[in-house]
Amino acid sequence: MKISEHDGQVTIGVLAERTGVNVPTIRYYEEIGLIPPARRRPSGHRVYDTAAHELLTFIRSCRDFGFSVEQVRALVSLTTSTERDCVEARDIAQRHLDEVRNKLTELRALERSLSRFVTSCNTECAGGPAARCTIFKDLGRAVVATSASPSCCG
Repeated sequence: MKISEHDGQVTIGVLAERTGVNVPTIRYYEEIGLIPPARRRPSGHRVYDTAAHELLTFIRSCRDFGFSVEQVRALVSLTTSTERDCVEARDIAQRHLDEVRNKLTELRALERSLSRFVTSCNTECAGGPAARCTIFKDLGRAVVATSASPSCCG
């Protein structure tokens, strides 16, 4: 049964539908203090107001851009602060941009390696027995980039 909107208050299901954030995630965000606890109707159902909708929409956008929960927490705290400098928000975004750029570098190296594997197979063994495919040999000696191993596969 869908409870209708009453006095600008919506249920968690309606909020989830309007923001594109699923119900368990909304509960989780409440649990970890990312959004304030919902008001409760006498029936125990959670109800949210327009401010919760706006905050959840902001959080969803941050998560869509790949910000971590802790980065989102910091950004959320800045949205209501008149004493703190916007440089803090810029610094969070800059750190995230740096992380994205590093990941792109790793992904490009991974792409080059995989491309070499496929090319090697095409030129050396395609059509032959799978067990003798060059991809297995290449994968057996490849080093994949990780945060602990910054250099990748050539």
